[in-house]
Amino acid sequence: MSTRLLLGFLLLGALGSAAGMPDFYKKVSQVTWVVKDVDTVVGAWKEFGLRDVHDLGTITVKERYRGRGQTAAIHAVTGNLGNLAIVMIEPQSGSGAYTDFLHRHGDGIFAIVHHVESPEAVKAEIDRLGHADVPVLEQVTMPGDAGPLSYTYFDTEPRGKYVLGLVQGSLPTPGPPGVVSHLATAIREAPDVSKFWASLGLPALDMAHATPRDDSRYRGKPLLLTFDVGWQRHTQFTYEWIIPPTDPPNIYADFLKRHGEGVQHIGMPVEDLNAAIARYQKLGYSVWQSGAWGDIGKPHSGQYAYMDTDAKGGVTVELIHPY
Repeated sequence: MSTRLLLGFLLLGALGSAAGMPDFYKKVSQVTWVVKDVDTVVGAWKEFGLRDVHDLGTITVKERYRGRGQTAAIHAVTGNLGNLAIVMIEPQSGSGAYTDFLHRHGDGIFAIVHHVESPEAVKAEIDRLGHADVPVLEQVTMPGDAGPLSYTYFDTEPRGKYVLGLVQGSLPTPGPPGVVSHLATAIREAPDVSKFWASLGLPALDMAHATPRDDSRYRGKPLLLTFDVGWQRHTQFTYEWIIPPTDPPNIYADFLKRHGEGVQHIGMPVEDLNAAIARYQKLGYSVWQSGAWGDIGKPHSGQYAYMDTDAKGGVTVELIHPY
């Protein structure tokens, strides 16, 4: 593994800064996760550590999708994966952004959402991004534990590979830190993505070329995989951007074939990798891809295993043990 890649792992969760970036982008408030069957996916992720689960049932929400007002029915569930707050949504009627995402990608994380204090702050950001040629994709109002929540989603996915969201209203406190270290997105090329986010005031991608150890495995078979990887470090989570080759077969290329570009995995640090793998295997999940970096067991080294959880929500769990 390259020195730059190693430094990326060591700096998981570090905060960065970017000129012109509003302060609310320094913290992720929650992710919006869209699925076909919310009961099945929530049931699986409870086994993976989802807690403080609140099933809001089927609710009617007011949407304004690409400037057109409408109502829609969704089944919404909230919860915390430790320090990562989640709103999981199953669209049931309507033709808005949630339904469109599901048709194009299947299950997956639709948006990374940041909290703003007032409607005025939302309007100011709508104006700022509008001047950068980024229109509002959709606005949604739904009930929350402490009153209505107003979501504004921007049309960033075509160029930025995920939807940037704002939420205004009172949010519950997320769980303990350290459960999730990073959010990783698989993409086909980096320069335009990096340029796009930098144009909005967020950090450009800090790029490196990864050369993992020769004991990596894919579906239990030897894997020698090199790939480009980038990072952004402006929130409590590190954003990892992976640009894989199509050959040899690998988990990132698998995701691109199955879902297209988007959030591919969630990094979850563990103290005992073998024990964590065994727990997932008892639940019926196998190791999809695994590897290590550095001199295992010594400082600045580590091991990781991607578990085969994609069928339960379109997101893979990466169990990661840095020493």
